[in-house]
Amino acid sequence: MNELNPTWSGYLRPDGRKGVRNIVLVIYTVECAQFVAHAIGQGEEDVHVIGFPGCFDNQFAVRLILALGRHPNVGAVLAVGLGCEYTQPGNIAAVVRQSGRPAENFFIQEAGGTTRSIEKGKAIVARLRQRIRAETKPVPMTLADLTVACKCGGSDATSGLAGNPVVGACFDRLVDAGGRAIIEEITEMIGLRDILSARGANPTVQAALAAAYDKTVEYCKSVRQFSASPGNFAGGLTTIEEKSMGAFAKSGSHPIQGLLKVAQQPAGPGLWLMDSVSDPHFMQFGLANLNDTEVVMALISGGAQVVLFVTGRGSVIGSPIAPMIKITGNAQTYRRMQEDMDFDASRMLTGEVTMAEAASELLQLVVEVARGRPSKPEALGHREYAIIYKHQDTPSLEAGCRA
Repeated sequence: MNELNPTWSGYLRPDGRKGVRNIVLVIYTVECAQFVAHAIGQGEEDVHVIGFPGCFDNQFAVRLILALGRHPNVGAVLAVGLGCEYTQPGNIAAVVRQSGRPAENFFIQEAGGTTRSIEKGKAIVARLRQRIRAETKPVPMTLADLTVACKCGGSDATSGLAGNPVVGACFDRLVDAGGRAIIEEITEMIGLRDILSARGANPTVQAALAAAYDKTVEYCKSVRQFSASPGNFAGGLTTIEEKSMGAFAKSGSHPIQGLLKVAQQPAGPGLWLMDSVSDPHFMQFGLANLNDTEVVMALISGGAQVVLFVTGRGSVIGSPIAPMIKITGNAQTYRRMQEDMDFDASRMLTGEVTMAEAASELLQLVVEVARGRPSKPEALGHREYAIIYKHQDTPSLEAGCRA
């Protein structure tokens, strides 16, 4: 990086966290309300939409939605429901207001149907936007204020050789500067039990990592599905263990400070691992890592203001709430999909740049996006999301995590 101690302006939230965006988040509480919610957000600057399709209540989904509604990049929330569902928009808005953010809610049935609800929603969004622009205090930010998460998808052989290693080296620099890094995908750590648990910062964390690994293996056996795909094999990977070694490279070299459940945030700086796998006695209820987007939403719920996405074969997803930066270690993929790829890590394989140089460049790109530069998925308008039925036991506050 050219700047040893970069600073930029962010958005201060009542809980002390700082955002790199100041958005209004529209949340729908049942699939029947998704059309109206997206119509409210259509054409509106800095308005993002997420939602839960299920009519019946799900503690996991509600916990995830509440974490996203109180994300540091979110300034205000509008919750929209149909009127029949278990997940109540008024309850979501109330919790968001308790965090110090403005929030409103309504039912489509009570508003008078589609057109009236869209008009009502757009009027609310305009009020909320005006309010957060006037009231949100700009504050200086540094790397110590950042939480950055990483997911990989569409992996090939270059993901483990270049894409993930450069993220790991970047995360080392972020952690050295006092920031937080979150990795996930225990389903892509199969075969690495001893390596994974040995990275724990203390015996308690080591035991938690081993237990999460064992749970994941049993889960994969129960659904007869491991995280290896035809695209992975076509890209040169041969076994889940080989893929796991490449996926784990994004962890860098620092100790893992603790194990997060979905919707938990790190309580302090360092490297953290998120467990998004369903817990044992409800394993049949909700697949782990259903798709890349579902995992990205889990990572954002951990408070990540920016998300890194490593792909060897290429991907065209983005994310709401937190801007996504796309990284590839495959030169052909970068040339073919340059519209979607932010960072070309393949230059490490040709000797054009060293690992250290590439890691510094990537961290500089993270800072530029945090300053407001749109990432390529962000500029293209990609805001894919997935919130599904799943079960995880209520998170504890152990091992330095906070709900």
